[in-house]
Amino acid sequence: MWVLSILKRKFIGESGDPSQDEQTQKARVAALSQILDVLPDAAAIIDASDQVLEASANCVAMGLVSGDRLAPVEVRALNREVQRLRKTQSRECVINRSGSKLGAWEARIQISPIDEDLSLMIAQDLSEERRLNDVRRDFVANVSHELKTPVGALSLLAEAVQAADTDIEQVRRFTSRMQIEVKRLTAMISDLVALSQVQGDLALRNSTPVEVRNIIAEAVDATKILAEQNNIEVTIGDDVETGRVFGDEQQLVTALSNLISNAIKYSPANTKVGVGSRRVENMIEISVTDQGPGIPDSDVERIFERFYRVDPARSRDTGGTGLGLAIVKHVCANHGGECTVWSQIGQGSTFTLRFPAYLNGSASPTEVSGK
Repeated sequence: MWVLSILKRKFIGESGDPSQDEQTQKARVAALSQILDVLPDAAAIIDASDQVLEASANCVAMGLVSGDRLAPVEVRALNREVQRLRKTQSRECVINRSGSKLGAWEARIQISPIDEDLSLMIAQDLSEERRLNDVRRDFVANVSHELKTPVGALSLLAEAVQAADTDIEQVRRFTSRMQIEVKRLTAMISDLVALSQVQGDLALRNSTPVEVRNIIAEAVDATKILAEQNNIEVTIGDDVETGRVFGDEQQLVTALSNLISNAIKYSPANTKVGVGSRRVENMIEISVTDQGPGIPDSDVERIFERFYRVDPARSRDTGGTGLGLAIVKHVCANHGGECTVWSQIGQGSTFTLRFPAYLNGSASPTEVSGK
């Protein structure tokens, strides 16, 4: 471990001679406090009697240190084990934050000996790791459930076609229904692929300055057939902002297309969906407004979750996969932006994409993505 090797050199010296007076050791411990503060995890230098010589700023807040001593019983026990075995030991445990409203947290504690009396303790927060594992597990379960519906329907319809092979009308009806399920399955797979792409580490590998006018034009054109099928008129505002944003054009078009598609699917026939954009200081906003039923306040916070549907029955009718807004959320995050929602029951909804404006070459992929 590179941190441990640096600390050992600081204490023992390049010559390997551990002899040093108390004053020199204190000076070196004080100097190492700067290293502890830049480590991503909570860290402290401790001695065999559980006294904390130096600690990173977050050790107290995380309940690891009280005064100048190790607080958790589990960590003190681990420290004694390290002193006895004289080798690195680790353990997962739950740390209680005394006097804090944040409650307990799961930690992986690792203690490594530095010299005969001192050790380095590093505490890694497992909460985020656990959360990500839960998200992955829930995602797999949701995907399995969502795919099971069209696949199961196709299986039943295939059996029905086989049983009605002499009835042409029935065969036509069943095969027509099979085509609908195949389209739903294809759409879901396409959205899953799109979601995996926008969540990847190379999400912005094709970034360039992109004209907002082009994003809107391409997105409206991509949803033209759907609008015609639903008797919806998609209108573009006259004062569309002609600025640029820095990012992946295909991702930006996909995000806006998803918003327009949703607006079309949930709007009554013979109504309008409006698309416009404007510049607000150093941000560009692209809005999609519909005349649909609106979204209840209780659902607004959840609509960007994968597979979440305000009205599952309506989603089945419209062929929605439940992934469109999740894709929108990740595209916005990739580009350093956000998606906001205004909605009232019976008055429709407005979704707004907000991205940093590209200012004469001042934006960069790192600045835009926040990475």
